[in-house]
Amino acid sequence: MKEKSKKSGFVFRQYIAPHQEPFEKLIDIFKELITHTSGDVDEALDWLKELDKEYNLTDENYSQDDFIEDLKKKGYLQEEIDDTGNGGGLSITAKTEQAIRQRALEQIFGKLKRSNSGNHKTTHIGPGDEQTGEFRDFRFGDSLENISMTESLRNAQINHGIEGFKITENDLVVEETQFKAQMSTVLMIDISHSMILYGEDRITPAKKVAMALAELITTRYPKDTLDILVFGNDAWPIAIKDLPYLKVGPYHTNTVAGLKLALDLLRRKRNTNKQIFMITDGKPSCLKERDGSYYKNSFGLDPYIVSKCYTMAAQARKLHVPITTFMIAQDQYLKQFVREFTQANKGKAFYTGLKGLGEMIFEDYEQNRRKRIRG
Repeated sequence: MKEKSKKSGFVFRQYIAPHQEPFEKLIDIFKELITHTSGDVDEALDWLKELDKEYNLTDENYSQDDFIEDLKKKGYLQEEIDDTGNGGGLSITAKTEQAIRQRALEQIFGKLKRSNSGNHKTTHIGPGDEQTGEFRDFRFGDSLENISMTESLRNAQINHGIEGFKITENDLVVEETQFKAQMSTVLMIDISHSMILYGEDRITPAKKVAMALAELITTRYPKDTLDILVFGNDAWPIAIKDLPYLKVGPYHTNTVAGLKLALDLLRRKRNTNKQIFMITDGKPSCLKERDGSYYKNSFGLDPYIVSKCYTMAAQARKLHVPITTFMIAQDQYLKQFVREFTQANKGKAFYTGLKGLGEMIFEDYEQNRRKRIRG
């Protein structure tokens, strides 16, 4: 860096961007492409080839073939073996899945520093697991683990002197602790066909949000839990590692099935603080009847389907589970449905486009966490 000028003891220098190795430049692009292609390596590499032609991403010193070999060597890609024992193509590894989640976290929430404790505290003082630096006299029933020996010995010396040194119950001092609160969250993602209709890819941003939230919780709040489920004609849970491969199907929107599964998942959690986040872009249009058949109606808001949604919202309210709905739509009749659904649950609703979706979910996660902890 070249020195430009000096003022008041400060040295100003010209900023020169750090050199980025070819692999580092390409791996960022590859992570983005593999997210858009739902884990399809061949399609991602084809897109990379097209981008290379347009933007000259590689040269004679480092080709795309070199990049692919580095991806294998560094553990981002692996050779698949088919049933006959022959090579069946390339697939991403667990290392790539984690790298994609980390990239999503950085893109959506910024580069968050991992806290030392990885937990948030309540405002309640009592027998917890984090010291506060505040002291009080020992009371019957206090845990011996929380006794401050330094403060207790000091009391004993003041009260009894050195020569007749002894320590009694009245000398004991306890250091206050705080509970570390836990939150259990279920994230519901709509994978009905409308998530890719009208020339807009809505599933990829939803996927990124889920990956970022998963990475946030596992790194910053490891005592919290996150379950992810998808809903179309039916609803089913998916593992965090499955997120890069998530695709939209030829489905209607069975919101009731998603809510039922979300509440079932939360019932198994011992945490007091529970919440549901729902990302959807369309109206509920499907129910599964008791005989296993499907009742579907894609035209307008079907009163039968809508009433079942309101019932589920009220049920979640009775269980003290707030539902936050992120509606990726601006239709007035859908807004009215979401307003009534939210009122039945006493939850919250956001009518949003895709831009800023991740930031809103992060902020709401933090706010709900603090609010639920106090309550």
